Amino acid sequence: LERTAADITVPGRTENFVATGEVVKFDGFLRVYMESTDDDNAPETDMNALPPLAKGMTLTAQEVAATQRFTQQPQRYTEATLVKRLEELGIGRPSTYAPTISTIQAREYVVRGESKGEKREYEIIILKGSKTTVRKKSELVGREKGKLLPTDTGMVVNDFLMEYFPSIIDYNFTAHVENEFDEIAAGRERWNEGIEKFYDDFHPNIEQVATLRLEHKVGERVLGNDPATGKPVSVKIGRYGPLVQLGSSDDNEKPRFASLQKDQSVASITLEEALKLFELPRELGDFEGKPIVVAVGRFGPYVKHDGKYASIPKEVSPMELTFEQACQLILDKRSDEASKVIKTFAEEPDLQVLNGRYGPYIAYKKKNYKIPKKKDAASLTLEECRAIINDDANAAKPATVARRRTTTRSKSRS
Repeated sequence: LERTAADITVPGRTENFVATGEVVKFDGFLRVYMESTDDDNAPETDMNALPPLAKGMTLTAQEVAATQRFTQQPQRYTEATLVKRLEELGIGRPSTYAPTISTIQAREYVVRGESKGEKREYEIIILKGSKTTVRKKSELVGREKGKLLPTDTGMVVNDFLMEYFPSIIDYNFTAHVENEFDEIAAGRERWNEGIEKFYDDFHPNIEQVATLRLEHKVGERVLGNDPATGKPVSVKIGRYGPLVQLGSSDDNEKPRFASLQKDQSVASITLEEALKLFELPRELGDFEGKPIVVAVGRFGPYVKHDGKYASIPKEVSPMELTFEQACQLILDKRSDEASKVIKTFAEEPDLQVLNGRYGPYIAYKKKNYKIPKKKDAASLTLEECRAIINDDANAAKPATVARRRTTTRSKSRS
């Protein structure tokens, strides 16, 4: 087999076609193999095989297909590929790679997860003889699994640093500082001189940016105006995460705020999607004579009914939650709470025997007490519970041991 690349020219055209494949120069065992093949439906030629070709040969185009292609975005990093990239850029040292990656995850600049991607259509134009046909197909793009994905907070921090501190986060600067640290560690440079040189340039920049931040908010996007009220709608990062703001702080009426959902981003949310968030909280109807309210709080979407709360699963959108689904969440919450309570006492309402993650325990006045393994939680009496609480309290007190006084007798001189 000979690897071959053939340039195919078309009269009157400047574009060339290129065919790559393999040409059989000596079939050898392939002839025996093909003749002994029992499967009549088996293909007799490889898709990569080319027929015998010669320079100047005239070819007939049986079919020409032009497939639409898009520029592929770079693959996102995993922990391993990020370390490899840092090594290539000369940033950090083996001892700092793990803390660096841990820090950006702890601060929620990136999260390790996956993105579902989206379907994208592309066209294939086929020329067969004098007839042209167009086929449409779809492909899944942007799907990531087990990668480090940037969060809204991470993107805002990155934009801020890129805008105001471009020299500090420059790859060459960081690599240069790493080399200076190596020189200091080796004793060839004094650490205070290196810090002073950096501080003299860096501190004036800090003071300048401190005043500019009041005028320009990095990461805030104005999406448009609310058709109903005419008020501006913007999206930004708040104290507890990304949020949408309806109205301005300069208005007489206080602005309204709504948190973004898990699958929404500050960079890509639209005006229509933002306005839908203000439909929450919304009432679904009455259940057992009390209204069911769907809302989004600091810890995510939830259902509220009769003073009790039930979390909405991540796979269910609070905007699409039905009345029947909400009722089921309430009933499931009740069932979980009922299975949690093992025993209560009318004489002591604050004392409960509960079933926890690590086994049964006693809850009393906002404190938890472990039940001994020999005790049956379901059959405990009030007196036994009090005894366990008292024993635990006594065991927690530090034991005091009286120290024996010792005196040193002086030796008499003779």
